[in-house]
Amino acid sequence: MTRFLAIAGAEMRILKRNRWLAMATMIMVLFALALTFAGSAPTGTLGVDMLTVSVTSMTTLSVYLAPLLALMISFDAVAGEAERGSLGLLLTYPAGRGEILLGKFAAHLGALTIAMIVGFGSAGAVAAYSGGAGAASLVALFRLIFTSVVLGGVFLTLGYLVSSLANSATAAAGMAAGLWLIFVVLFDLGLLGAVVMDGGGWFTQTLFPWIMVANPADAFRLWNIAGSEGVALSSGMVGAASALPIWAAPLSLLVWPFLGFGLARAAFRRVEP
Repeated sequence: MTRFLAIAGAEMRILKRNRWLAMATMIMVLFALALTFAGSAPTGTLGVDMLTVSVTSMTTLSVYLAPLLALMISFDAVAGEAERGSLGLLLTYPAGRGEILLGKFAAHLGALTIAMIVGFGSAGAVAAYSGGAGAASLVALFRLIFTSVVLGGVFLTLGYLVSSLANSATAAAGMAAGLWLIFVVLFDLGLLGAVVMDGGGWFTQTLFPWIMVANPADAFRLWNIAGSEGVALSSGMVGAASALPIWAAPLSLLVWPFLGFGLARAAFRRVEP
C-alpha cells in the first residue's frame, strides 16, 4: 500500500507541475457552462427544469471529452517513460509492475475526478440557480459525475494498454487517437449503417442493443438516459434506454476498467526498459 501511494503521490505532483490538472478543470468548466447556457432554450417546451436539460447536454459533452482527456493523460504513461529513459529507473523501485500501473491510475483518475466535479458541479449550480432544480435532476447530475469518472477510468486503462504496446510516445499518441475515433465515433456510425441495411429486422430488434451497450461510451449514455426520465425525454432516446435490462449498461461500464487494466498490465509485463 505504501509503494502504491508513493507512486500515486509522485504522479499527482507531476500533473500539478505540468499544469495538466488546472487545464483539464478549466476545459471542463468552460465547455459545461457553454452547453448549459446554450441548451437552456428547450426547458419550457419539454416541461423539465433547466438542470435536467443541462445534464442532458453535459452527457453529450462527457461522452466525447472524458475519453479524450483520459487518453491525453495516459498515452505516454509507459512509452513516454521509456523514451525519456526513466522507465528503467522506475522499474528498479521495490514495486511490481501492477503496483506501478495502479499508482499511475489512482493519480490520473483523481485528477479526472477533480476536473469532472468542478466542471459539472459549477455548471449544475448555475443551471439550478437560473432555472431551478428538482430532486430527480440533482440525482441525475450526481450520476453524470460518477459515470463520467468511470468512463474516464476506462480510457485511462486503454491508454496504458496502447502506451505499453507502442514503440514510442508518438506512436502511442496515434494509437490513442485511433482508439478514441473507434469507440466514440466510428462504432456508432458502423451500427447506424448496419441498422439501415437491416431495415428493422432481427439485428435491429434483438442484437443491436447488446452490441451497442458493449461499447463503454454507449453504455455511459444509456446508463444516464435510463436512470432519469427527464434526461431520456430531453435527449429523445427513450426507446434506446428501454430496449435493454436496467442492469446492462451499468454492468458493461463497470466491467470495462477491470478488463482494460488487466490487458494493460499484461502488455506492461512484456515491456523491456
